[in-house]
Amino acid sequence: MTIPIVRSFALLSLLLHLSTPALTQPSASAAVDGVWLGTIHSESKTLRYQLHLKSGAAGAENCALDSIDQKYFGIHCYHVQVAGDAVSIDFPEVPGNLRGNLSADGNTISGTWTQAGNALPLILERETTAIEPPKYVKPAFDPAMPPVGVADLKTVLDHDLALAINSGALSPATRNGVTIGVVQHGVQRIFSYGIAKPDSIFEIGSITKTFTSLLLAQMVEEGKVRLDEPIRELLPPGTVAKPASGAEITLLDLSDQHSGLPPMPDNFPRADKNNPFADYNVKLLYAFVAQNGVALYANAPFIYSNLGVGLLGQALADHEHTTYANLLHDQITAPLNMQDTGIALTAEMKARLMVGHGEWDFDALAGAGAIRSTAADMLVYLQAQLHPDRLPASTLATPNGKTLPAAIAMSHQVHAETSKGEHIALNWFRDDATGSYSHGGVTGAYVCYALFNPEKDFAVIVLSNKMPAQGVSVGDLAQHIEQRLNGSAAISLATGQAPR
Repeated sequence: MTIPIVRSFALLSLLLHLSTPALTQPSASAAVDGVWLGTIHSESKTLRYQLHLKSGAAGAENCALDSIDQKYFGIHCYHVQVAGDAVSIDFPEVPGNLRGNLSADGNTISGTWTQAGNALPLILERETTAIEPPKYVKPAFDPAMPPVGVADLKTVLDHDLALAINSGALSPATRNGVTIGVVQHGVQRIFSYGIAKPDSIFEIGSITKTFTSLLLAQMVEEGKVRLDEPIRELLPPGTVAKPASGAEITLLDLSDQHSGLPPMPDNFPRADKNNPFADYNVKLLYAFVAQNGVALYANAPFIYSNLGVGLLGQALADHEHTTYANLLHDQITAPLNMQDTGIALTAEMKARLMVGHGEWDFDALAGAGAIRSTAADMLVYLQAQLHPDRLPASTLATPNGKTLPAAIAMSHQVHAETSKGEHIALNWFRDDATGSYSHGGVTGAYVCYALFNPEKDFAVIVLSNKMPAQGVSVGDLAQHIEQRLNGSAAISLATGQAPR
């Protein structure tokens, strides 16, 4: 038996979008208030789990879990229940649960931690102080320079990336590569470093989620679905029962990551750890939905869920009696003439697929991360985000192109806060300070980051075939480019810091 790994196989964006507010949930006894620490043992490995419990107003319980050794802090708890000495807590983000009993002296919870089909003993002891999260290390910044125009950007980046190119993460020995696309006021440039080429094809991972949400907006504009429509109504009849009472998960809840669903399903097969999504089919997906149900937690918080957006993509395809790949083509890539963007690749496209370190294939969760694309095609997509009111006449003349301007505008409307200073639209994250929208993507072989700013009229796409083992992340690189375009101090690309 292996130790369950928090958020295992999660297609998290490069900047892991997780907030950690305290939750107000059903009442739990003050007898369990405090800080608890325990260790899971499996084979020769261990993981320390730290649990925070505190009674809130009217007896409600505030609860959070820390996976100390995995450096994940503030994992949400749900359904904190204490009945006599029995303690029960659910953790839908993981997903996992704790079932145990409080000792007579109130200082020990002896129980079982269950995750991904594994059940392991977990004994939590009351502590007087908590283990604190690692302190944030402020990144180094290069001095500001006058705003750099897109035509001069490569010269500046050649200088800023010199260490990575000559001896770091982009040196020839690493077999790494990155392709960068930038558009500013209609002027675009595409250039590459390392072994990448300007027309290389990359997996874009979780940036796929923005396409899935645009599909949703398209179908809303076409009158086929509603944002407030329950996801249950799009699934094949009999898939899942209507909740006995209360609210249920809607299409909007899935698209703005407030569905309460965990990052990954707990019936995920582990047949091929190098290609983990390939065997997760519709039968397994709907079996999970049937077991989990579609009731919406009261005040469901932001939880970044690959499962939720994958379910949304599958449900939209089911509603149209087609596949996700065909729906993507008909509604978005064909109208925008994105010929190098899709899921299945032609032989010619496969020849341009960037050499990776383990490509991933998708089945039922395609809407969460299955798309492959090029920098040029992604600039077409991002240019459409910048100016949905200026789409080409050739796009507007297609059967589905005429609704794209309104659908894109809809996808930018923010719906909820994810953390201080950041809101989420339809799977686009908006930085409140800069007005930029962004989303990152990670698969087994590739990392990427997309960013656009409608007010300042620029967009950036960074595509790489591997998370650098040293140096900065592609999210840092995209932010650095944004800062150079704006003429502000720029996060240093010469630092040896690990990605944040």
